[in-house]
Amino acid sequence: MFNKKNYLYVLTVILGITWLSPFYLMIANSFKTKKEIFSSSLSFPKGLNLENYIIASDKLNFIKTFTNSLFITFFSVVIIIIFSSMAAYAISRVRNKLSTFVLFLFISAMLIPFQAVMIPLVAFFGKLHMLSRPGIMFMYLGFGSSLAIFLYQGAINSIPKDLDEAAIIDGCNRFQVFWYIIFPMLKPMTVTVAILNTIWIWNDYLLPSLVINKKGYETIPLKMFFFFGEYTKQWHLALAGLTLAIIPVIIFYFFAQKQIIKGITSGAVKG
Repeated sequence: MFNKKNYLYVLTVILGITWLSPFYLMIANSFKTKKEIFSSSLSFPKGLNLENYIIASDKLNFIKTFTNSLFITFFSVVIIIIFSSMAAYAISRVRNKLSTFVLFLFISAMLIPFQAVMIPLVAFFGKLHMLSRPGIMFMYLGFGSSLAIFLYQGAINSIPKDLDEAAIIDGCNRFQVFWYIIFPMLKPMTVTVAILNTIWIWNDYLLPSLVINKKGYETIPLKMFFFFGEYTKQWHLALAGLTLAIIPVIIFYFFAQKQIIKGITSGAVKG
């Protein structure tokens, strides 16, 4: 007879298969020819046809494009982590009406869709001559800081203020208290913020398409558009390129998943 644990096990298996099915379709079809994909997209590939990966890598100029994506993603995430954690620390430790208002201002900013502000934003940055890689990093800071501050603020609330006071008595200033005592304790939340923003920035197409207009500086999502023309769609090459593109993010996630769980739980506990 099925008991509660068995039902939960079956539900877990169903959810696991549902979650993994897009990955199966992507990887399996990346080894097929275009004809094989349209004849049977659900079947296993007949063999490990690496030609798709070789052609896709060449068309994407993969090493250069990968470096561009890595550069923008890495520095954008670092900037978001540093500034958001410092802002959250100030909001958490200075508790008054102004800090509460600022926190709700950041939270409310998460409700504003990018499409609502993208035209005036790009026009404004164009006038400042910041439609470049530094400019797009600054934009990512603006759009990514709201959620990061919200998460960091919850984690910092769980850290006793006594640690701050003890460090100040020992001669530390506020910056030293944050950087040497508070920030290291935020490691689980930092990993959580890092991977959430890494996945978002790494896969983002819309903002780079508006900002990066110089040849040779395209990110992977921009280059992937090469496989989708007006009259033809090269699914076999696109899926091979997509598989290459997500490998770094998956590796990062598997190494950081324990810290992500700790970060989520630490943000749920308040001191």
